[in-house]
Amino acid sequence: MSTGLPEVLDAARAVATRRQFHGELPLSALPRLASSLAHDRGKVRYALEFGRDELGVAFVAVRAEASLPLMCQRTLEVFAWPLSITVRLGIMAREQDESGLPPGYEPLLCQSGELHPAEVIEDELILALPTVPVKPGHEGSTETVWRSEAPDEEPEPAPEHPFAALKRLKTH
Repeated sequence: MSTGLPEVLDAARAVATRRQFHGELPLSALPRLASSLAHDRGKVRYALEFGRDELGVAFVAVRAEASLPLMCQRTLEVFAWPLSITVRLGIMAREQDESGLPPGYEPLLCQSGELHPAEVIEDELILALPTVPVKPGHEGSTETVWRSEAPDEEPEPAPEHPFAALKRLKTH
């Protein structure tokens, strides 16, 4: 079992030899992911396993765990968002082959035969990010009461509806 993650690898050879990689990547090594984070300090633990299933489909199983620093869009505070993903990607050379993937597989297009494993991990982490990060405990609706008058003043009466005068004319 390999532990170092190569920058580029031959996907067909990795599948044929059932290569496995595991280790840690710094968040700073994943620039597309880091641009969505509050900062790039931290690490991602990963495991990649290449192989073929019983149907002969070439795949890479991706597991990744991280605690990502996100900016809460409600409180504007940085919080650690725990993330754990497990996905099986069917490796294919043409987009047309996607329809032949068995259930439970996501497509991974690899036209040139070269695969960048760090980018695969980064792509899956990006896909798992929440659309709007919200710190746990702040998910519910925020109900703010806005007051225009001082609390000891009487509230102004509601303005008369513009058609109320027409209604009075009609009843006379």
